[in-house]
Amino acid sequence: MTDRAKNAGADADEDSSDDYRGGVNDLFRSATRDVKRLSDRPAPPITPRPKPKAAFTRADRQAVLRESLHPELNPVLEDPALLEAGDELAFRRNTVSETTLRRLRRGHFSVDGELDLHGLTGPQARAVLRDFLSAHIYRGSRCVRVVHGKGLGSGPRGPVLKNVVNRDLRRFAKVIAFGSARQVDGGSGAVYVLLDGAR
Repeated sequence: MTDRAKNAGADADEDSSDDYRGGVNDLFRSATRDVKRLSDRPAPPITPRPKPKAAFTRADRQAVLRESLHPELNPVLEDPALLEAGDELAFRRNTVSETTLRRLRRGHFSVDGELDLHGLTGPQARAVLRDFLSAHIYRGSRCVRVVHGKGLGSGPRGPVLKNVVNRDLRRFAKVIAFGSARQVDGGSGAVYVLLDGAR
């Protein structure tokens, strides 16, 4: 191919490319003909979402503080006979059937969250448990797992955290059932907690 032929081919490609760009530009102008330019005003400020409402009252928080300062006011921590290290937990409200409790203890419910209380004192565990349950109740969770340990290291006091969990879970109106977990999920050192889905 001669140089003249190569130049003629390149010119033809350039012309067709210009025609294509011109057509696309015309099409774009036609499509955006009625578009109006936005003003240069700053965007309105984003309003913050409302804070979630606490499920517990100030009186409940003060009771926790009072019991932490005066352990003698907390019968669970003073009565080691309530639960022994190997005891399994099981509780259901009257509105929950035995079948549902049995299904819960067999792990048939999907667990939406887990809390591990190992290493906490009784009062710390109560506060953390309360906050954890509040958050999951607010989210609409159906089932959560709480690991409290078996209490083998608690000595003569017995399983402190297990007793705290047993007592405090019964106090929550939104806790409709709980039971010791399957062996693979902690056995007698953990509980599945079934929450009332309705807000």
